[in-house]
Amino acid sequence: MMDRPDCPAPPDADVRRAVRPVICYPDDTLPDPDLAALTAARQDAVKVAETLVPPRQGRCWDVRAGQFFRITCVGGAQVGDLNLWSAADPSERFYSGKTRALHGTHLTTGDRMWSGFPQLRPMATIVADTLGWYGFDGDGGSVHDVIGTRCDPYTHRLLAGDDYHHCCHSNLTRALAAHLGRDPREVEPLVHDVLNVFMCTGFTRDSGQYFMKASPVRPGDYIEFYAEIDLIGGLSACPGGDCGAEHSSDTAACHPLLVEVFDAGRVARPQPQPSPYRWPSVSPG
Repeated sequence: MMDRPDCPAPPDADVRRAVRPVICYPDDTLPDPDLAALTAARQDAVKVAETLVPPRQGRCWDVRAGQFFRITCVGGAQVGDLNLWSAADPSERFYSGKTRALHGTHLTTGDRMWSGFPQLRPMATIVADTLGWYGFDGDGGSVHDVIGTRCDPYTHRLLAGDDYHHCCHSNLTRALAAHLGRDPREVEPLVHDVLNVFMCTGFTRDSGQYFMKASPVRPGDYIEFYAEIDLIGGLSACPGGDCGAEHSSDTAACHPLLVEVFDAGRVARPQPQPSPYRWPSVSPG
């Protein structure tokens, strides 16, 4: 970033900037996802359900522990916003911030989607990603990010001054409400920051701003997950289409996304248990 004129750099500025970075959460002690076992289980799996998510809409589906679910681009380049909830207790949900801290800004094969506190356990493991070849481009962009929050009508109202009802937040809220048979206003607090499936994003090098660019996804590309626990999945086909121009739009070319669930007839490994951490006893007063 450029020096600000109201904050002149000290004489040792270059020395301070040159300090070696330290990884906050080294991942060598994380539980092994055992991709070999998951790959073996996947070979025996047969499709048991599918859900087509229409453009600018959201849908939810159920997936049991030990099953696989795949999100596929169909029709044309399209990004999607993914939420995960525990089927047993939807208040246990995907924690994008901790997932980002453990695995990085963008996810791919072998990375896991973690739930929030106090459970902090794997909800799903990525077992296949046809965009794994993309890596990071010259702009610092990559795919499947856990840095963006989701397009929402509140920020849209703040920045654009009008109401837009097909933001991914709105789509996910309506989808979860329909799935649970509850009022959208009641379930809205359960909708959370997402895995931006197929979206190509990064941070600008000069200002550090979150950017998006046209997704490299093409029809037939997919990302596939192993469900570690019983889940409700929610996906919004973003109103920005490939997000090459804007992300809340009735004019962007948008396409459906296909979700398929596969069952291998067996669980590849035991379900992960909630974190064993316990608060110390605290005396009242």
